[in-house]
Amino acid sequence: MRMVIAALAVTFLSSCATPGGVTPNAKDQIAAATAAWGAAYDSRDPARITSLYDSEAVFWGTTAKTISANPSAIAEYFKDMGKQPNARVTFGEQHIRVYGDTAVNTGYYTFSNVRDGKEIANPARYTFMYRNQGGKWMIIDHHSSRVPAL
Repeated sequence: MRMVIAALAVTFLSSCATPGGVTPNAKDQIAAATAAWGAAYDSRDPARITSLYDSEAVFWGTTAKTISANPSAIAEYFKDMGKQPNARVTFGEQHIRVYGDTAVNTGYYTFSNVRDGKEIANPARYTFMYRNQGGKWMIIDHHSSRVPAL
């Protein structure tokens, strides 16, 4: 009887431990999905980057004059990545929240590159919104903007 009660207690507590049925490692999965975006960016491969976006994703790029609201517009934004072989991104502080099959990661990153033999850094802030589709976290919204000069 004790074993039955213990098993029921464990089942009950595990179902209540995370809101919305979120698995305990969902935040780790979002951190990994964000790191995968960084690795794709650093690869300079537009197809690798755009493969991380949902077919209905909306993207407001750091240097974009218009919003990209479909896969071809997102691909257009990243199409010239290979022309900047030294460009990289480094993530700083991240605030990850998970709400069932959606999640938000807000923080800052720094884009670096080499121009005229000198390294330059452009700090920016971001929000990635993800949706879990069959166990894979896909970007459904991405907003990025430069940190204003003080």
